[in-house]
Amino acid sequence: MPAKSFHRSDRVAAQLRRELGQLVHDAVREHSLPSVSVSDVEINREMEHAQVFVTALQPERAKEALAGLKEHAREIRYRLAHQVKMRHVPELHFHYDDSVDRGEKIEKLLRASGTDFAPSSDEAESGSDAGSDSD
Repeated sequence: MPAKSFHRSDRVAAQLRRELGQLVHDAVREHSLPSVSVSDVEINREMEHAQVFVTALQPERAKEALAGLKEHAREIRYRLAHQVKMRHVPELHFHYDDSVDRGEKIEKLLRASGTDFAPSSDEAESGSDAGSDSD
C-alpha cells in the first residue's frame, strides 16, 4: 500500500480554503466589506483552530476588511459547517496576508535601483546561442 504524501490536516485545510473562498466572497457582498480573497488556510493538528489568510484588492482598506471578517466569523463558521462534512468545524481566525504587498514593495525597490531582475528577450536569445557554441 503506497504511503500518503500528506496528512489529513493538509487535505482538510485545502477543502476549507475552497469553501471559505466562496463564503468570504459572499460575506463581502452581503456586508459591504472591502473586497478580499482567501489566500491560504492553516489548520492545527487537532483541527480545532484554522488560521485563514486573506489578501485585499485595496491594501489601504485591509484593516477595515479584516475587522469585518472577524466580526462575522461566527456566521461564516456556521455556514461552513453546512458546507463541509466534518463532525467539528474549526474556529476561524482571520489574518491579513501581506506577502503580495511585500512582493510589490520589493519589485518597486528593484525597479528603482535599476536592477534588471528578469532577463529580457534579447538576453534569453543570446543565452541560448552561447550553449550551441560549446559543441
